[in-house]
Amino acid sequence: MLQFGNYSIIAFVTAFICGIVTIPMVLDFCKRKGLYDMPGKRKVHKNAIPRLGGIVYLPSVLLGCIAVFVFAKSTNTTTISLSLWTVYFIIGVSMIYTVGIIDDILNLGAITKMAVQIIAATMLPLSNLWINNLYGLFGIYEVPYCIGAPLTIIAVTFISNALNLIDGIDGLAASLSIMILGGYAFAFFHWELWYYAIIICALIGVLMSFLYYNMFGGYKHNRKIFMGDTGSLTIGYIIAFLSLKLIMKNTSVLQSSSHEMLLVMTLNIVPALDVIRVAALRIHKGFSPMRADKNHIHHKLLRLGLSGHKTLLAIITISVVFIVLNYILYESFSLTSILITDIILYIVLHIIINYSNKQKGNNIYEF
Repeated sequence: MLQFGNYSIIAFVTAFICGIVTIPMVLDFCKRKGLYDMPGKRKVHKNAIPRLGGIVYLPSVLLGCIAVFVFAKSTNTTTISLSLWTVYFIIGVSMIYTVGIIDDILNLGAITKMAVQIIAATMLPLSNLWINNLYGLFGIYEVPYCIGAPLTIIAVTFISNALNLIDGIDGLAASLSIMILGGYAFAFFHWELWYYAIIICALIGVLMSFLYYNMFGGYKHNRKIFMGDTGSLTIGYIIAFLSLKLIMKNTSVLQSSSHEMLLVMTLNIVPALDVIRVAALRIHKGFSPMRADKNHIHHKLLRLGLSGHKTLLAIITISVVFIVLNYILYESFSLTSILITDIILYIVLHIIINYSNKQKGNNIYEF
């Protein structure tokens, strides 16, 4: 275990350094080519900011894994093999990464992006990685392939977009991703699935380097950057893949249980519920669920007068509260009861936020 712990550190440090070195190069490239995310009515930022930060994610993770591979080979301590679902995952994430880059440069339509996401999501059940058990959630346990495969495609597409849609203020998508990935790393270490833990540590490393430029880089000196769709969609797809790895019932890999389902459900609860709430609101108001607006949780907190960093801290705190609460409830309650409790608390939270905005004379909804 110590050996693979060292590998994880190597992956983290290598990816972090790679991000620190290459992001300024991306910033200079964006400046030369005029690739900026421009301010707008539905944007929070007031200045033109480069949006290709996510382009460094996969190369940095790859370099981190290569560094581990080289070190392992030099000590003759391990061998690496690829399973079918790993190969299909690589194909899928490459598709998402590529369409993200194209979108950040050329602004693809939502339908085109969604089509590619669905195809990439389909790669996972085709490799026999699919939701085959809900561990008692809504009273459901084993799930047949004919139901689990399309459910997997929907879930993967949903998780990928949830992270993308909540990416509205500095540090939010990256911070939530680090929290989710940190929890997953702990789980994969527990099950001694070292290769996944190493990949996660590399991903956390490059996200940490991105956070530095995203939150503290000055736009006047061309050192501030957004992750763009390249970053948010890629990270979302990776998180979806890792979620499936954790919850799929497969005794030859790990002894998944309701605990893993709780972990996945809890760590993704804030972006997931936010997307569902916003989509439902848009439909209720007669708009397309794909229409952009300013009704995500960070928009509502900003209208209360919180700064960007305070809004980030508030949402991270909300996520931590859900984590602590759910693990306390897990001792005595079912997954279904916990999820219903989460939904009720999330609704109450927004009732309080809406009331506070009304008291300040702010609009509750902005389209």
